[in-house]
Amino acid sequence: MREDELRPRGGPAGSSAPVVTRSRVVLEIACELVAEGPWPRQAQVRLRQQGGTSWERCLFGSDAPGAIEEVASGAVDLAIANPSAPVEVAYRGKGPFERPLPLRTISVIPSADMFLFAVAERTGLTSLAEIGEKRYPLRISMRGQPDHAIYFLANTVLGALGFTLDDIASWGGAVTHHRFPPDVAAVGRGEIDAIFDEAAYNWGNRALEGGMRVLPVEEPLLGTVEDMGFRRAVMSAAEFPALRGEITTLDFSGWPIYTREDVSAEFIRSCCAALEARKHSIPWQEPGPLPLERMCRDARDTPLPAPLHPAAEAYWRERGYL
Repeated sequence: MREDELRPRGGPAGSSAPVVTRSRVVLEIACELVAEGPWPRQAQVRLRQQGGTSWERCLFGSDAPGAIEEVASGAVDLAIANPSAPVEVAYRGKGPFERPLPLRTISVIPSADMFLFAVAERTGLTSLAEIGEKRYPLRISMRGQPDHAIYFLANTVLGALGFTLDDIASWGGAVTHHRFPPDVAAVGRGEIDAIFDEAAYNWGNRALEGGMRVLPVEEPLLGTVEDMGFRRAVMSAAEFPALRGEITTLDFSGWPIYTREDVSAEFIRSCCAALEARKHSIPWQEPGPLPLERMCRDARDTPLPAPLHPAAEAYWRERGYL
């Protein structure tokens, strides 16, 4: 038995009875803390051999784009993002990334979503380009998490039009922060003029009913950002009953689990096996286990932001998922 193992009382040596390690106890406590209560929700896990002097592996449970550079540099070996788009932009070396980053996908947890640039109808704005052309002092409400991917998306898209959120503030506008879901009624009260946020299925229809319109992402801007690695999404009246016609906006789907191309095959296979072993205990948006058979294929709710790591592709193929 290893130094850090503890067998249940009465368990015979050499038996197959489960053992507990001190690391397992700490991880179980951390798992509960990030799931319940007022505790921090981002987690970083470092792994090393018992008694080791340096940490060999790092796993980062952050949804923010800032982890991308850490994975690419080797500081982190595995991370998870929301959505796939920033990882794909980094893989292509577009937008704020000066060069293609050596990223690879392990799998993508399904999540279908879109991002909305919604403005009050009273603004008279009908396109994103008009915000810059008119130097409109737009009062925008956005998520309070400062490193949230909505800021990456908004600034990258607006930047392709020649201005940023900071520019809007310099014209007399402002970016204020909300907790999710956004307070659509604040538009009617005259406190804000716009909401830029994801999770469109939660608040989009209420915004349309409350005197807002969604600004479309149109050509040539659409082609520019698609070349960067963003994907289009289409709002329809079938999903948003208050909408008249269709509006093209940007996709905010997928929770990719990603890594670096030079991470060892042994470690990646172990990560895939761990996902499979824990698929019944990892909660997600639908009842039942994680649908691994969907999580390694490029689809609407599982957009692969980079090629599968060769070891992950081999593992999923061996299991019959590919």
